[in-house]
Amino acid sequence: MVWPFKSKFRKQIARIEITGAIASGTRKRVLEALKTVEEKKFPALLLRIDSPGGTVGDSQEIYSALKRLREKIKIVASFGNISASGGVYIGMGAEHIMANPGTITGSIGVILRGNNLERLLEKIGVSFKVIKSGPYKDILAFDRELTEPEQHILQELIDTSYQQFVQTVADARSLAVETVKSFADGRIFTGQQALELGVVDRLGTEEDARRWTAELVGLDPEKTQCFNLEEPKPLLSRFLPGSRQVSSRLGAGADWLEFEMSTSGLPLWLYRP
Repeated sequence: MVWPFKSKFRKQIARIEITGAIASGTRKRVLEALKTVEEKKFPALLLRIDSPGGTVGDSQEIYSALKRLREKIKIVASFGNISASGGVYIGMGAEHIMANPGTITGSIGVILRGNNLERLLEKIGVSFKVIKSGPYKDILAFDRELTEPEQHILQELIDTSYQQFVQTVADARSLAVETVKSFADGRIFTGQQALELGVVDRLGTEEDARRWTAELVGLDPEKTQCFNLEEPKPLLSRFLPGSRQVSSRLGAGADWLEFEMSTSGLPLWLYRP
């Protein structure tokens, strides 16, 4: 696709914001936005991350796309209130990272949760008859406890995903794997601590990150503006200002419940207080 006025975009910084739990919807939106950044030939991208993380696969796909894009343009990640777990992983796709001193970050690790409703089902007299092709086909079934062999299988899965996370951080931040493991135990830390650990490069606000991004590509930090790549607003919000924000607040709890139910049994790079 040929975009008009390419020279206009060469003098601006693209901005993409990642907020909330990372899942398939986030992945689709961000990958499309990254494609637009490349097509419009922006010289740089400011990636604003305010996310506790989310699904492993979706985080990995966004990271991989960022890593490919940074071979062509400069990418600076700005950590907001929280950039933890999968949020950190995505940030590793940026060439440079800035966090606020008080940003909640870290939580490098993997969690996998299943729902065990066995006792509830017994109380209401419900049971399931299962016919399966192998002993582990219904692993993490909600109507029974895990067996020891199943726990071992799932722990190996978690350990493999954890090693992938650690290796990515080590490679991106030029740190030894053992150094990353020393703080990659699920703990959270501040942006100030992240700087001391080598997870981020600088401390500052998003505005500081914008100025830094402009300087990296030889643009005037006083005049260079960001071009926001946002998902299309629902039709209702176009006519009723603020309706989207109200809807978001009212639906926050439901959104989390939907996320947790839909990701039950999936390994997650997620921090939730």
